[in-house]
Amino acid sequence: MSGAPVHVVMPGDVDDPAVPSGGNTYDRRVCQGLAVDRPVHEIAVRGAWPRPRDAEREELARSLAALPDGSLVIADGLVACGVPEVVVPQARRLRLAVLVHMPLADEAEPGGDLDARERRTLTAVGAVVTTSRWSARRLVAHHGLDAGRVHVAAPGTDPAPTAPGTDGASQLLCVASVTPLKSQDVLVEALATITDLAWNCVCAGALSRAPAYVARLRRRIARLGLDERVRLIGPQTGERLASAYAGADLVVLASRAETYGMVVTEALARGIPVMATAVGGVPETVGDAGGDLPGVLLPPGDPSALAEALRRWLGEPGTRDRFRAAARRRREELDGWETTSRALSGVLERLRREPGA
Repeated sequence: MSGAPVHVVMPGDVDDPAVPSGGNTYDRRVCQGLAVDRPVHEIAVRGAWPRPRDAEREELARSLAALPDGSLVIADGLVACGVPEVVVPQARRLRLAVLVHMPLADEAEPGGDLDARERRTLTAVGAVVTTSRWSARRLVAHHGLDAGRVHVAAPGTDPAPTAPGTDGASQLLCVASVTPLKSQDVLVEALATITDLAWNCVCAGALSRAPAYVARLRRRIARLGLDERVRLIGPQTGERLASAYAGADLVVLASRAETYGMVVTEALARGIPVMATAVGGVPETVGDAGGDLPGVLLPPGDPSALAEALRRWLGEPGTRDRFRAAARRRREELDGWETTSRALSGVLERLRREPGA
């Protein structure tokens, strides 16, 4: 192996099939990719991140304190950004990079202190890595970071067979944890206005992250009479997730915030058009497939705009054909996970060569 050893700090549920997430997938894949040419030591820390309990915070502190001076470390931002009292002292002696999947400001409660905590952490560490050009610009501007210390390592995509779908139109799929951030309520409100058309919608994603929101969403689906047409099927991984994609004609993502949108590239890798909110890094993830979008970009929080776009999709065969052709062109442009690992390796080598620590 040619590369220096790296320690990767990540959430303890990184491999838990009950709570799959884009961040967990990213962490697992880059550990595998970096291990091709360097020793990788995983430090999986269980906790209610980014607001851990005292014992969980202490476990992270012990794990970092046990590393030798000058060790090369990548820490998932979900773990690191909310605890500057733990991370900042260690950043003075470790070569530490923080990987920001989603800025805490996008998920923080109003009036909370997570945004300020993230700023203290990111200002102190040697490098910041994020998953889209949009996110890099956002972190530099929002936190006043040195742009030379902020790097992009976009998620990769696995090759996949073209999805056969159903009738080419009516099977809608939303892949996202069922949380307010992912705005499945907006999708349900939009669907309620197009019940005169033929469609079914499957929402695949963790149901345990925001139980009160899930309960409200279920009640709303029932009140609107959509029980037979909108199904919350819980988290899907492996072959079950592949099967859900294979049966989909359109992937819909109504999020109010996204740093990258891995679901988008998972869909495009299968030639499935996407209908997504134009938030964060999603527009650059969607791409333009040679001048044509492989789907539709919409404003967040607007069920009327989403309903109008879905009505067009369901009612206009020519629109569907155009989107599918663009999705299949975009499919050929997607990078694999080896590109992500190379980008991270470059950041690590720059960090290793810097004086100090």
